Amino acid sequence: MTHIFSSSPNQRKSAGFTLIELMITVAVIGILAAVAIPAYSDYVTRGKIPEATSALASMRIRLEQYYQDNRNYGSDDANCGVPNPAAANFSYTCNWGAGGTSQSYTITATGQAGRGMSDFIYTIDQAGNRSTTKLPPAWGTAPPAIACWVVKKGGGC
Repeated sequence: MTHIFSSSPNQRKSAGFTLIELMITVAVIGILAAVAIPAYSDYVTRGKIPEATSALASMRIRLEQYYQDNRNYGSDDANCGVPNPAAANFSYTCNWGAGGTSQSYTITATGQAGRGMSDFIYTIDQAGNRSTTKLPPAWGTAPPAIACWVVKKGGGC
């Protein structure tokens, strides 16, 4: 009795993937990675910016409270009346403002190079004027006349 389902010696059983299938898979993964990695990097950078903007706004409020109690913003040009925030991605400085007296101030948040934020610099003053003084080249140029904090690529506020 012969079996109908017997395999002939010319039939080949397929086991695994062919080289072409593997190459196509690698190419698709490479294309997806080329798009996803830069997008993720920008997402992470945008996620670090609120640290600076919220710390600047918070420090401005504390300085206004200090002014209400002392009628000045600090005793010398290098230090305002309240301590600078401690943060991972930015460093903060507070100096007397354009008038050069204790009646004005400028707070600056400078991005830390080791944290991928080296070209970001944000400021705020006693009048609440916000500005972005430096951005990475890929983000565009800092707006000269618009008083805002740039928080996304393209120079948008």
